[in-house]
Formats: sequence, C-alpha cells, structure tokens
Amino acid sequence: MEPGSDAVNNINCEASETVCGMPVEAHDPLYLEAYRQSVRDPAAFWEKQAHLLDWDRPWQQVLDNSNPPFTKWYVGGYLNACYNSIDRHILAGRGDKVALIHDSPLTETVRRVTYQELYDQIVLLAGGLAKMGVVKGDRVVIYMPLIPETIIAMLAIVRLGAIHSVVFGGFAARELCSRIEHVEPKLVIASNVGVEPGKVVPYLDILHSAINMSRWRPPQRNIIFRRENISPDTTKLDPLGDVLWSDVLKMAEGEQAVACVPIEANDPLYILYTSGTTDKPKGVLRTIGGHLVALMYTLRTLYGIKPGDTWWAASDMGWVVGHSYICYGPLCLGATSVMYEGKPDRTPDPGQYFRIIDQYQVRSIFSVPTSFRVIRRADPEISYGRQYSMKSLRAIFIAGEHCDYETKSWIEKTFKVPVLNHWWQTETGSAVTATCLGFQQNLSPPTYSTGLPLMGYDVKVLKPDGSEAHTSELGRIALKLPLPPGNMATLYKNEDLFRKLYFQKFPGYYDTMDAGYKDDRGYIFVTARDDDVINVAGHRLSTSSLEDAVLRHPDVVDVAVFGVPEATKGQVPLCLYIPVDNCQKTDAKLSTEIIKLIRDVVGPIAAFRLITSVNNLPRTRSGKTMRKAMADFARNERVILPATIDDASVFIEIRRALQQLGYAMSAPDPIVAKLLD
Repeated sequence: MEPGSDAVNNINCEASETVCGMPVEAHDPLYLEAYRQSVRDPAAFWEKQAHLLDWDRPWQQVLDNSNPPFTKWYVGGYLNACYNSIDRHILAGRGDKVALIHDSPLTETVRRVTYQELYDQIVLLAGGLAKMGVVKGDRVVIYMPLIPETIIAMLAIVRLGAIHSVVFGGFAARELCSRIEHVEPKLVIASNVGVEPGKVVPYLDILHSAINMSRWRPPQRNIIFRRENISPDTTKLDPLGDVLWSDVLKMAEGEQAVACVPIEANDPLYILYTSGTTDKPKGVLRTIGGHLVALMYTLRTLYGIKPGDTWWAASDMGWVVGHSYICYGPLCLGATSVMYEGKPDRTPDPGQYFRIIDQYQVRSIFSVPTSFRVIRRADPEISYGRQYSMKSLRAIFIAGEHCDYETKSWIEKTFKVPVLNHWWQTETGSAVTATCLGFQQNLSPPTYSTGLPLMGYDVKVLKPDGSEAHTSELGRIALKLPLPPGNMATLYKNEDLFRKLYFQKFPGYYDTMDAGYKDDRGYIFVTARDDDVINVAGHRLSTSSLEDAVLRHPDVVDVAVFGVPEATKGQVPLCLYIPVDNCQKTDAKLSTEIIKLIRDVVGPIAAFRLITSVNNLPRTRSGKTMRKAMADFARNERVILPATIDDASVFIEIRRALQQLGYAMSAPDPIVAKLLD
C-alpha cells in the first residue's frame, strides 16, 4: 500500500490489537497495513512496487521460494538498469535535468552533469566496450575515485548486460589483485590518479602492480580515464595493456547508439566485495530486478525523495551505499545525486556539509555518525557552518555504526531537522529497519532505536538455542525467510559459504550476526556486532551502551570501548576516549569522573576501570571505528589492518595507551598493505 492511499479506512487489524507484534495504537495505520501485507502476502505487495520500473518483458512469477535461501523475484521478467537509470528520463523529456553534482574541494571543481550528458557519454563508452568484446555476462572491474566517470562506467557496463565489480579506490595492490583474481574480468576500467588531502594516489601504478602479481591471466586491456590538472601525476601508460578512455569513446563516435540489453531479473547486476580478510574474498552478488525495485521504493517511502529532488549520500562508489544511493537509486528515480569528493572538516574547513546543503538545496542526507563527530570536534560552535541556510533539509539519516545520544542531539540542534538512525548491511543492499518519511511515523523514535522493520522484513531476536528472546532481551538479530527483494542472491563462486555463513546457525532465518533487542512497541535496537558484546562475569554487556554513557560527559568528544581478557571475570571493558580540545582537566581526573559516571549510569556490574585518553582512534575511511582490531591488539595478537584504514600510524599511540593499562605488552606491530607513495 502506498503512503497517501485511501485504503487506510478499511484496515483490518488483528484481534489482539497488534500487527505482527506491533501495537496498533502506537504506529501509523498506513505503515502497519503495508507492513502486514508485505510479510503475509509478499508477492502481492512487491508486484505492485515493480511497476515503479520499466520492463522489457513482464515477469511470469513474482516470487519463487522453491529453493531457499536462493529466493528469486520477478522470474521471467526482463529489464535493463541503464535504461531505467537514464534512457527513460531522456524519452520522457527530462534530459536537461541535472543527474549528478560532483563537488570536489580537493580539485577545486564543481560539475553539474545532466541526464542527457550522462547518456551521451554512456552510449559512447558502451559502444567502445562492445567493440572491445564485452558482452552479456562478462565481468569488468572498476577502480576509480568518486567522480561521475565511475557512474558512467558502471552504467555503460550494465547497458551491455555485463557485470561490474567496483573496487574501493583506497585499496592497495594486494587487495585489488585478490579481487581481480576472484572476479576474472575481461577488462579493467581505472583512473590514473585519486586525490586525498595533501597527496595524489597513483591508481594506475597500483593497478599495474596488482596485475603483475596476479595469478589470473591479465585482463585484455585496461581502460584509463586520465584526470587532468592534478599534480604531481607520475603515472605512465603501459602501451601494451592500457588504452585511454578518450580513445575508447572515439571507437563509437558517429555510430548508432548501442542498445540496452534486456536482462532477466535474477541475472547479476554487480559483484561487490565486503571488507575483511582479503585472502578469501567474499563477493556479494546482487541481481538486477529486485534490487532496483527495492531502491525505488526506499528512496520514495523511507527517504522521502521525489523525482527532481536533490539527495546526498555521503559515501563512496566502492561501498554498497554508493551503489544503492549515489548511483542506481536516485538515477532510477530521476533525482539529483550529490557526489562530494572531500572531507567533513579539512577540505578546507568544517563548514562543507553546511555549504553543500545550502548551495544545492539538499532535501535529505545519508551519512555516518563519525562525519558529524568530526565536524563537532573541529568546530563545536559552528563558526564555519552558521552562515549557510538549512531550510531545504528535511532529515538526516545515519547508519553504518552506532550513534550515541550526545552526537545525535548535537546534530539535531545544529541542523534543526530529525536525525533518523536506520540499519542495513552490504548483504541487504538497503535498509532493514528505519523511520520512514513516506509514512506518518514518529520522527522522534526511542533513543538508540534504528526504527521499525521495513516492508518484507520479519525481524526476530533469537537466543543461542534459536528460541525467540523476550521483549528488551539482548539476542542475535535474525530475519525470517524469504527475504524481500534487493538482498544478495549468493556469494560469487561460493554458494557453500553463503549457506553456512548466513543460514546454518538459525535454519529458516538469515543470520545478521548483529546483536540487539526489540521493545514492546516493536522498535528494533541494534547494539553492536554480536562479537562486540562482552561477557563480564557472566553478564552480557553491549560496548555501545558503555560508549553512550561515556559520551554523556561534556569533556569527551569520542570514545571506543572493547573487551579485553581478565583472569577473574573473563572479560572486562577497556575504554579509550578523546577529550574535547583545550580540556583543562588532567587525564587522571577526567578518567575518574568517567568511571564514576559509568557506575552511576550502568552500575558496578560493568567492572569499568580500564580507561585512558588518546588523541585519535583508528578508523576506516568510511568512518567505522576499528574496535576489533584494538581488542586483538590488546590481546597481543597479530593484527592485519585493512587497506581502508584512514591512518595506520594511530596504532603507535594506541600501543602506548594500552600498555599504560597493562595490555598489548608484546603485541607485534599491525600489518597494513600500504598505498604506493
């Protein structure tokens, strides 16, 4: 049921006055009816949403769950992702609308790219790719920064029915090599360089190194997009293996535009590798039909975005957020998508988020909480941001990590809009729980909640034995099968791991591997990855709840809590915190105050005594705090840091801090695959 329909007058609630366990009086009746239909009759619900897309051939069966967990949606239906993202808007006379705004303070450039301009470049690149032998089902690796050409490459590939695998531009040669070996691409499309604050990253050199160390035969050619006016650029083309992007476009000049190849709804759209160990790549394979339907539905109903609106997902094309909500979602909808190539605080100042919102009239933002913590730390009085108007902004959506109460309150006070936490994973492709702007939902959900279940997700909290946890009891979050459209279809070339990793622990459910609980109104609380729950003398404590309590102290701006071994209690929490700038208190005094705060808020059960301050915490470039790496380091284990770490040198200070508390006394230095200098 679409928000705004008149069917609400005929809602038939359950006799118990609950809908799927949610009390009727607590929630928007439109949401409850839509949710009930999506869970009880998913085929009927999702068939209606499929009409948001243009199909070359209608489906013969909406839902085929005959071979779980390999659920299929829209069986027999054919469509093309490039057509739905670009061509249909051109044919509807909307080609002059801006599709992408690329704002790059790192290069001091702004580009507004219309749908027509995207189309013109895509058909030329697709024509060139076709002449180079790319056909339906081929894989093409993309290794590029956050620029419009990355999206042009993605859409040109899928126009031909081929499959793209975007590798995050921050990955070094070893990580890129492992993905090339696993996906076995016909071609690689790369940029010559990327740009980070204070340095130029030689993508082309990294690509050459990756190919040289690869056991897979080299791709037929590497297509290189050369970014101009960026120095120093010391990269050099390999005349045998590399061809310029501009030369590939010329292959198709003057010829008829290559047509979109219809793809069956359950054929692959892309392969995206999740972060983690790189010797055993875990490639999430996403199929086209259900994914595009889910993105169209969530952008409209969850994020409240309409065609023509400006929307900003502050992420990178190498992550699932970039695929879903920088590229496919907003372009299929006909919205304007912002691509911001910069940092929240230092390119050149902490006012950039405010400038982007005001300058481009952004309606909604999707970001990680860390971005706002960084802004708060750099400019707590908003001296840079207050000159800009926030009148266009309707809401800020956060995900990717836990958001503490103090940060959320600061964001709401500063940006003067609701801050709505929601929860999803690379594997799901879009949100599992959220507060939806398209329904009349409470825009002030319970503190720390990630919202209510989205359509099609029957969310359970399970005990280790598989029985359902009681209200407000911490457990493992699992999703009852079948999963709604848009979820991963399998792991590329590893169906056995797909079954074992996600579906073996709780038969009939998808195991999210996240811990959390459900309250008496049906709100979901995701507390941490299940391995972030520590066991103190038999008591299970969420590290995020301890972090929330620490951040109540006005002199603390950021914190990480993780479990370390202790002889008597098994595990105890260890806390590393960052004080506010110019804090007048000594480390000993501030730490004592925090310990008292934890005793008052959580109680002595937490055994909270190991605490010290640091200047920085290790994070990935997407903003996630690396708690597990610090916990392993504290236990003197060898730590292999992902290439996505923002600054590996932070571990020098982390070692000092941990050793001060009696940990990491013999820990080997962390190993990280460094980018080429």
